[in-house]
Amino acid sequence: MALLSRLPSSSTPPIQSTKTKSFGLKPVFTINCASNSQNISPFTEKHSIERYDRDSWVYKNQLQQSSSSCPLPSDEEFVRDYDIALQLPELKKLLQVLREKRENENGSEKRGPGNVFLVGTGPGDPQLLTLKALRVIESADLLLYDRLVSNDVLSLVGPNAKLLYVGKTAGYHSRTQEEIHELLLCFAEAGASVVRLKGGDPLVFGRGGEEMDFLQQQGIEVKVIPGITAASGIAAELGIPLTHRGVANSVRFLTGHSRKGGTDPLFVAENAADPDSTLVVYMGLSTLPSLASKLMYHGLPDDTPAAAVERGTTPQQRIVFAELKDLADEIASNQLASPTLIIIGKVVALSPLWPGAMKETSTLVESR
Repeated sequence: MALLSRLPSSSTPPIQSTKTKSFGLKPVFTINCASNSQNISPFTEKHSIERYDRDSWVYKNQLQQSSSSCPLPSDEEFVRDYDIALQLPELKKLLQVLREKRENENGSEKRGPGNVFLVGTGPGDPQLLTLKALRVIESADLLLYDRLVSNDVLSLVGPNAKLLYVGKTAGYHSRTQEEIHELLLCFAEAGASVVRLKGGDPLVFGRGGEEMDFLQQQGIEVKVIPGITAASGIAAELGIPLTHRGVANSVRFLTGHSRKGGTDPLFVAENAADPDSTLVVYMGLSTLPSLASKLMYHGLPDDTPAAAVERGTTPQQRIVFAELKDLADEIASNQLASPTLIIIGKVVALSPLWPGAMKETSTLVESR
Protein backbone atom coordinates (compact mmCIF):
# COMPACT_ATOMS: atom_id res chain seq x y z
CA MET A 1 0.00 0.00 0.00
CA ALA A 2 3.04 2.23 0.23
CA LEU A 3 2.83 3.45 -3.37
CA LEU A 4 -0.86 4.28 -3.32
CA SER A 5 -0.56 6.18 -0.09
CA ARG A 6 2.40 8.19 -1.35
CA LEU A 7 0.60 9.43 -4.44
CA PRO A 8 -1.72 12.45 -4.20
CA SER A 9 -5.29 11.69 -3.18
CA SER A 10 -8.07 12.13 -5.73
CA SER A 11 -9.40 15.15 -3.84
CA THR A 12 -6.07 16.96 -3.95
CA PRO A 13 -4.97 18.56 -7.22
CA PRO A 14 -1.92 16.60 -8.38
CA ILE A 15 -0.29 19.70 -9.87
CA GLN A 16 0.02 23.38 -9.09
CA SER A 17 -2.77 25.49 -10.51
CA THR A 18 -0.33 27.95 -12.01
CA LYS A 19 1.25 25.22 -14.07
CA THR A 20 -2.12 23.95 -15.19
CA LYS A 21 -3.09 27.38 -16.45
CA SER A 22 0.16 27.86 -18.30
CA PHE A 23 -0.54 24.76 -20.39
CA GLY A 24 -4.25 25.46 -20.77
CA LEU A 25 -5.24 22.08 -19.30
CA LYS A 26 -8.84 21.49 -18.29
CA PRO A 27 -9.95 19.46 -15.26
CA VAL A 28 -10.89 16.64 -17.64
CA PHE A 29 -7.88 14.66 -18.87
CA THR A 30 -7.40 15.41 -22.55
CA ILE A 31 -4.79 14.12 -24.89
CA ASN A 32 -3.75 14.20 -28.51
CA CYS A 33 -3.26 10.49 -29.07
CA ALA A 34 -0.80 9.38 -31.70
CA SER A 35 -2.39 7.60 -34.61
CA ASN A 36 0.37 5.88 -36.55
CA SER A 37 -1.74 5.00 -39.56
CA GLN A 38 1.24 5.25 -41.90
CA ASN A 39 3.66 3.41 -39.64
CA ILE A 40 1.66 1.27 -37.24
CA SER A 41 3.71 0.04 -34.32
CA PRO A 42 3.23 -3.55 -33.16
CA PHE A 43 4.01 -2.39 -29.63
CA THR A 44 2.44 -0.01 -27.11
CA GLU A 45 3.62 3.54 -27.70
CA LYS A 46 3.45 5.87 -24.71
CA HIS A 47 0.54 8.11 -25.80
CA SER A 48 -1.10 5.88 -28.39
CA ILE A 49 -4.84 5.47 -28.83
CA GLU A 50 -4.40 1.72 -28.29
CA ARG A 51 -2.84 2.25 -24.88
CA TYR A 52 -5.63 4.49 -23.57
CA ASP A 53 -8.34 2.27 -25.02
CA ARG A 54 -6.77 -0.77 -23.37
CA ASP A 55 -6.33 0.97 -20.01
CA SER A 56 -9.60 2.94 -20.14
CA TRP A 57 -10.89 1.37 -16.90
CA VAL A 58 -8.28 3.24 -14.89
CA TYR A 59 -9.37 6.59 -16.36
CA LYS A 60 -13.07 5.92 -15.79
CA ASN A 61 -15.23 9.03 -16.35
CA GLN A 62 -12.12 11.10 -17.07
CA LEU A 63 -11.13 10.33 -20.64
CA GLN A 64 -13.04 12.28 -23.27
CA GLN A 65 -14.62 10.10 -25.91
CA SER A 66 -13.95 12.48 -28.76
CA SER A 67 -10.73 13.80 -30.18
CA SER A 68 -8.87 16.04 -27.77
CA SER A 69 -8.84 19.80 -28.13
CA CYS A 70 -6.10 20.29 -25.58
CA PRO A 71 -2.65 18.86 -26.31
CA LEU A 72 -0.42 17.50 -23.62
CA PRO A 73 2.49 19.76 -22.63
CA SER A 74 6.00 18.83 -23.69
CA ASP A 75 7.14 18.49 -20.05
CA GLU A 76 7.23 14.69 -19.79
CA GLU A 77 7.61 14.66 -15.98
CA PHE A 78 4.51 16.83 -15.67
CA VAL A 79 2.58 14.47 -17.99
CA ARG A 80 3.71 11.43 -16.02
CA ASP A 81 2.65 12.85 -12.65
CA TYR A 82 -0.69 14.02 -14.01
CA ASP A 83 -1.32 10.64 -15.63
CA ILE A 84 -0.63 8.77 -12.37
CA ALA A 85 -2.87 11.10 -10.40
CA LEU A 86 -5.74 10.39 -12.80
CA GLN A 87 -5.25 6.64 -12.39
CA LEU A 88 -5.19 6.75 -8.59
CA PRO A 89 -8.94 6.67 -7.77
CA GLU A 90 -9.65 3.58 -9.87
CA LEU A 91 -6.52 1.81 -8.64
CA LYS A 92 -7.65 2.33 -5.06
CA LYS A 93 -11.16 1.19 -5.93
CA LEU A 94 -9.88 -2.00 -7.56
CA LEU A 95 -7.68 -2.66 -4.56
CA GLN A 96 -10.69 -2.39 -2.25
CA VAL A 97 -12.82 -4.66 -4.44
CA LEU A 98 -10.10 -7.32 -4.41
CA ARG A 99 -9.77 -7.12 -0.64
CA GLU A 100 -13.51 -7.47 -0.13
CA LYS A 101 -13.64 -10.39 -2.55
CA ARG A 102 -10.85 -12.08 -0.66
CA GLU A 103 -12.65 -11.62 2.69
CA ASN A 104 -16.01 -12.84 1.36
CA GLU A 105 -14.51 -15.94 -0.19
CA ASN A 106 -12.64 -16.99 2.93
CA GLY A 107 -14.83 -15.74 5.77
CA SER A 108 -12.93 -15.98 9.02
CA GLU A 109 -10.24 -18.16 7.47
CA LYS A 110 -7.16 -16.12 6.83
CA ARG A 111 -5.81 -16.41 3.31
CA GLY A 112 -2.29 -15.64 2.24
CA PRO A 113 -1.32 -13.10 -0.40
CA GLY A 114 -1.77 -13.68 -4.11
CA ASN A 115 0.95 -14.72 -6.51
CA VAL A 116 2.97 -12.61 -8.90
CA PHE A 117 3.93 -14.12 -12.25
CA LEU A 118 6.83 -12.64 -14.20
CA VAL A 119 5.92 -13.62 -17.74
CA GLY A 120 8.09 -13.33 -20.84
CA THR A 121 6.08 -12.79 -24.01
CA GLY A 122 8.86 -13.22 -26.58
CA PRO A 123 10.04 -10.72 -29.20
CA GLY A 124 6.59 -9.86 -30.61
CA ASP A 125 5.13 -12.70 -32.64
CA PRO A 126 2.24 -14.10 -30.52
CA GLN A 127 2.87 -17.58 -31.93
CA LEU A 128 6.15 -17.62 -29.99
CA LEU A 129 4.29 -17.31 -26.68
CA THR A 130 4.52 -20.41 -24.48
CA LEU A 131 1.41 -22.37 -23.53
CA LYS A 132 2.12 -21.76 -19.85
CA ALA A 133 2.32 -18.02 -20.41
CA LEU A 134 -0.97 -18.07 -22.30
CA ARG A 135 -2.77 -19.87 -19.46
CA VAL A 136 -1.54 -17.35 -16.90
CA ILE A 137 -2.43 -14.37 -19.11
CA GLU A 138 -5.96 -15.66 -19.61
CA SER A 139 -6.61 -16.12 -15.87
CA ALA A 140 -4.98 -13.02 -14.33
CA ASP A 141 -6.80 -10.36 -12.30
CA LEU A 142 -4.35 -7.58 -13.13
CA LEU A 143 -1.61 -7.35 -15.76
CA LEU A 144 1.14 -4.75 -15.64
CA TYR A 145 2.65 -4.63 -19.11
CA ASP A 146 5.69 -3.07 -20.72
CA ARG A 147 6.03 -1.24 -23.99
CA LEU A 148 7.57 -4.21 -25.81
CA VAL A 149 4.70 -6.60 -25.15
CA SER A 150 3.13 -6.72 -28.59
CA ASN A 151 -0.45 -5.67 -29.24
CA ASP A 152 -1.14 -9.16 -30.63
CA VAL A 153 -0.10 -10.74 -27.33
CA LEU A 154 -2.20 -8.28 -25.32
CA SER A 155 -5.26 -9.26 -27.35
CA LEU A 156 -5.05 -12.69 -25.66
CA VAL A 157 -5.71 -11.30 -22.17
CA GLY A 158 -8.83 -12.66 -20.43
CA PRO A 159 -12.02 -10.54 -20.69
CA ASN A 160 -12.24 -9.83 -16.94
CA ALA A 161 -8.62 -8.82 -16.42
CA LYS A 162 -7.45 -5.27 -15.86
CA LEU A 163 -4.51 -3.97 -17.88
CA LEU A 164 -2.15 -1.24 -16.70
CA TYR A 165 0.68 0.19 -18.80
CA VAL A 166 3.96 0.64 -16.94
CA GLY A 167 6.25 0.91 -19.96
CA LYS A 168 9.43 2.91 -20.33
CA THR A 169 10.96 4.70 -23.28
CA ALA A 170 14.01 6.91 -23.51
CA GLY A 171 13.17 10.07 -21.60
CA TYR A 172 9.75 8.89 -20.40
CA HIS A 173 9.03 6.33 -17.69
CA SER A 174 5.30 5.93 -17.11
CA ARG A 175 6.25 4.39 -13.76
CA THR A 176 9.58 4.27 -11.99
CA GLN A 177 10.94 0.84 -11.12
CA GLU A 178 10.19 1.48 -7.45
CA GLU A 179 6.58 2.36 -8.27
CA ILE A 180 6.23 -0.85 -10.25
CA HIS A 181 7.53 -2.79 -7.26
CA GLU A 182 4.94 -1.20 -4.99
CA LEU A 183 2.06 -1.81 -7.40
CA LEU A 184 2.96 -5.49 -7.63
CA LEU A 185 3.18 -5.72 -3.84
CA CYS A 186 -0.08 -3.86 -3.13
CA PHE A 187 -2.20 -6.01 -5.39
CA ALA A 188 -0.52 -9.28 -4.42
CA GLU A 189 -1.16 -8.47 -0.75
CA ALA A 190 -4.83 -7.94 -1.63
CA GLY A 191 -4.95 -11.53 -2.88
CA ALA A 192 -4.93 -10.82 -6.61
CA SER A 193 -3.29 -12.93 -9.28
CA VAL A 194 -0.88 -10.36 -10.70
CA VAL A 195 0.97 -10.83 -13.97
CA ARG A 196 3.98 -8.75 -14.90
CA LEU A 197 4.22 -8.92 -18.68
CA LYS A 198 7.60 -8.29 -20.27
CA GLY A 199 8.84 -8.50 -23.83
CA GLY A 200 11.36 -11.25 -24.53
CA ASP A 201 12.45 -13.09 -21.39
CA PRO A 202 11.83 -11.43 -18.00
CA LEU A 203 15.31 -12.32 -16.71
CA VAL A 204 17.30 -11.11 -19.74
CA PHE A 205 17.75 -7.32 -19.52
CA GLY A 206 14.18 -7.09 -18.23
CA ARG A 207 14.82 -6.16 -14.57
CA GLY A 208 12.82 -9.22 -13.60
CA GLY A 209 15.47 -10.20 -11.08
CA GLU A 210 15.00 -6.90 -9.22
CA GLU A 211 11.24 -7.35 -9.05
CA MET A 212 11.57 -10.94 -7.92
CA ASP A 213 14.07 -10.03 -5.20
CA PHE A 214 11.91 -7.17 -3.88
CA LEU A 215 8.72 -9.24 -3.73
CA GLN A 216 10.35 -12.27 -2.16
CA GLN A 217 11.75 -10.06 0.59
CA GLN A 218 8.14 -8.98 1.30
CA GLY A 219 6.98 -12.60 1.54
CA ILE A 220 5.29 -12.72 -1.88
CA GLU A 221 5.66 -15.88 -3.95
CA VAL A 222 6.99 -15.14 -7.41
CA LYS A 223 6.78 -17.53 -10.34
CA VAL A 224 8.81 -16.91 -13.47
CA ILE A 225 7.56 -18.04 -16.87
CA PRO A 226 10.39 -17.70 -19.38
CA GLY A 227 9.95 -16.24 -22.82
CA ILE A 228 11.95 -16.47 -26.02
CA THR A 229 14.50 -13.70 -25.69
CA ALA A 230 14.91 -11.36 -28.66
CA ALA A 231 18.35 -12.74 -29.49
CA SER A 232 17.01 -16.26 -30.05
CA GLY A 233 13.72 -15.33 -31.67
CA ILE A 234 15.10 -12.77 -34.09
CA ALA A 235 18.20 -14.78 -34.99
CA ALA A 236 15.93 -17.72 -35.83
CA GLU A 237 13.74 -15.45 -37.95
CA LEU A 238 16.80 -14.43 -39.98
CA GLY A 239 18.25 -17.95 -40.16
CA ILE A 240 21.31 -16.95 -38.13
CA PRO A 241 22.77 -19.66 -35.86
CA LEU A 242 24.15 -17.80 -32.84
CA THR A 243 26.76 -20.54 -32.45
CA HIS A 244 28.13 -22.71 -35.25
CA ARG A 245 30.93 -25.25 -35.29
CA GLY A 246 34.08 -23.70 -36.72
CA VAL A 247 32.55 -20.24 -36.91
CA ALA A 248 31.37 -19.16 -33.43
CA ASN A 249 32.00 -21.16 -30.27
CA SER A 250 30.22 -18.77 -27.91
CA VAL A 251 27.61 -16.03 -27.79
CA ARG A 252 27.53 -12.93 -25.60
CA PHE A 253 24.51 -10.75 -24.81
CA LEU A 254 25.32 -7.08 -24.21
CA THR A 255 23.23 -4.11 -23.19
CA GLY A 256 23.98 -0.99 -25.16
CA HIS A 257 22.80 1.20 -22.29
CA SER A 258 25.27 3.07 -20.19
CA ARG A 259 24.46 3.05 -16.48
CA LYS A 260 24.87 6.82 -16.45
CA GLY A 261 23.21 7.45 -19.80
CA GLY A 262 24.88 9.15 -22.73
CA THR A 263 26.45 7.59 -25.80
CA ASP A 264 29.24 5.60 -24.16
CA PRO A 265 28.38 1.89 -23.83
CA LEU A 266 29.36 -0.26 -20.88
CA PHE A 267 33.05 -1.03 -20.74
CA VAL A 268 32.89 -4.47 -22.34
CA ALA A 269 34.40 -3.86 -25.77
CA GLU A 270 37.89 -5.17 -24.95
CA ASN A 271 36.62 -8.57 -23.76
CA ALA A 272 33.88 -8.72 -26.40
CA ALA A 273 36.19 -8.22 -29.39
CA ASP A 274 36.49 -11.94 -30.10
CA PRO A 275 36.16 -12.93 -33.77
CA ASP A 276 35.13 -16.47 -32.75
CA SER A 277 32.16 -15.24 -30.69
CA THR A 278 28.77 -13.79 -31.59
CA LEU A 279 27.72 -10.50 -30.00
CA VAL A 280 24.06 -9.61 -29.53
CA VAL A 281 23.41 -6.03 -28.44
CA TYR A 282 20.11 -5.08 -26.82
CA MET A 283 19.05 -1.42 -26.59
CA GLY A 284 22.15 -0.36 -28.47
CA LEU A 285 21.08 2.15 -31.11
CA SER A 286 22.42 5.26 -29.39
CA THR A 287 25.70 3.70 -28.24
CA LEU A 288 26.50 1.60 -31.33
CA PRO A 289 28.93 4.09 -32.94
CA SER A 290 31.06 4.12 -29.80
CA LEU A 291 30.74 0.36 -29.26
CA ALA A 292 31.70 -0.45 -32.87
CA SER A 293 34.75 1.83 -32.67
CA LYS A 294 35.89 0.18 -29.46
CA LEU A 295 35.38 -3.32 -30.84
CA MET A 296 37.47 -2.51 -33.91
CA TYR A 297 40.12 -0.77 -31.77
CA HIS A 298 40.45 -3.91 -29.67
CA GLY A 299 40.91 -6.15 -32.70
CA LEU A 300 37.54 -7.18 -34.12
CA PRO A 301 37.91 -6.97 -37.94
CA ASP A 302 36.11 -4.00 -39.44
CA ASP A 303 34.55 -6.24 -42.10
CA THR A 304 32.84 -8.47 -39.52
CA PRO A 305 29.29 -9.23 -40.75
CA ALA A 306 26.54 -7.55 -38.75
CA ALA A 307 22.78 -7.10 -38.78
CA ALA A 308 20.37 -4.66 -37.15
CA VAL A 309 16.75 -5.76 -36.82
CA GLU A 310 13.95 -3.33 -36.02
CA ARG A 311 10.71 -4.76 -34.55
CA GLY A 312 11.89 -8.30 -35.15
CA THR A 313 9.39 -11.16 -35.71
CA THR A 314 6.52 -8.71 -36.28
CA PRO A 315 4.91 -7.72 -39.62
CA GLN A 316 6.75 -4.38 -39.33
CA GLN A 317 10.19 -6.02 -39.16
CA ARG A 318 13.03 -4.27 -41.01
CA ILE A 319 16.59 -5.57 -41.31
CA VAL A 320 19.85 -3.90 -42.25
CA PHE A 321 22.89 -6.04 -43.12
CA ALA A 322 26.31 -4.39 -43.23
CA GLU A 323 29.94 -4.82 -42.27
CA LEU A 324 30.72 -3.62 -38.75
CA LYS A 325 32.51 -0.47 -39.94
CA ASP A 326 29.41 0.63 -41.89
CA LEU A 327 26.62 -0.58 -39.62
CA ALA A 328 26.01 2.63 -37.64
CA ASP A 329 25.85 4.75 -40.79
CA GLU A 330 23.47 2.33 -42.50
CA ILE A 331 21.19 2.24 -39.46
CA ALA A 332 21.07 6.03 -39.51
CA SER A 333 20.44 6.28 -43.25
CA ASN A 334 17.60 3.75 -43.04
CA GLN A 335 16.22 5.47 -39.92
CA LEU A 336 15.85 2.34 -37.82
CA ALA A 337 14.19 3.04 -34.50
CA SER A 338 13.75 1.33 -31.16
CA PRO A 339 13.35 -1.55 -30.56
CA THR A 340 16.29 -2.66 -32.69
CA LEU A 341 18.47 -5.69 -31.95
CA ILE A 342 22.04 -5.82 -33.24
CA ILE A 343 23.90 -9.04 -34.08
CA ILE A 344 27.64 -8.93 -34.80
CA GLY A 345 29.73 -11.91 -35.85
CA LYS A 346 30.72 -14.23 -38.68
CA VAL A 347 27.53 -16.26 -38.19
CA VAL A 348 25.51 -13.36 -39.63
CA ALA A 349 26.90 -14.23 -43.08
CA LEU A 350 25.29 -17.68 -42.75
CA SER A 351 21.84 -16.12 -43.01
CA PRO A 352 20.12 -16.84 -46.34
CA LEU A 353 19.28 -13.13 -46.42
CA TRP A 354 22.93 -12.02 -46.29
CA PRO A 355 23.91 -10.21 -49.53
CA GLY A 356 26.05 -12.46 -51.70
CA ALA A 357 29.80 -11.75 -51.64
CA MET A 358 29.07 -8.37 -50.00
CA LYS A 359 28.91 -6.63 -53.39
CA GLU A 360 26.84 -3.94 -51.73
CA THR A 361 27.76 -2.16 -48.53
CA SER A 362 24.41 -3.00 -46.99
CA THR A 363 21.02 -4.47 -47.67
CA LEU A 364 17.71 -3.38 -46.21
CA VAL A 365 15.12 -6.16 -45.98
CA GLU A 366 11.57 -5.17 -45.10
CA SER A 367 9.50 -8.26 -45.91
CA ARG A 368 9.18 -11.24 -43.58
